[in-house]
Amino acid sequence: MKSHKDLKVWQESMDFVVKIYDITEHFPSKEAFGLTAQLRRASVSIPSNIAEGAGRKGAKEFSRFLFIALGSLSEVETQLEISQRLGYVAHLDDINNSIYFIRNMLSKLIKSINN
Repeated sequence: MKSHKDLKVWQESMDFVVKIYDITEHFPSKEAFGLTAQLRRASVSIPSNIAEGAGRKGAKEFSRFLFIALGSLSEVETQLEISQRLGYVAHLDDINNSIYFIRNMLSKLIKSINN
């Protein structure tokens, strides 16, 4: 691996951030410092932690940052569910597919690093 940018999971998570920004663009203005900010922060954390972990020395540290990215992904998933229950977003099929795909890739990368 030359760079974290070569990782498919990093590329997908960068696209995921754009999707989250697009979704939250339509949230009520009263959520600017609530769910909008939380969703954006947590989504940005995913590729950021992948990149930071890839830049560290050793598999153990990389794996730790990938687990943090997984946690942020779960945080986004929960916040999207809350957003849906509040009526801010109707359909989450596309974004849920992205979550599943990124979670799968992160899990497989963690497994391959730890073996």
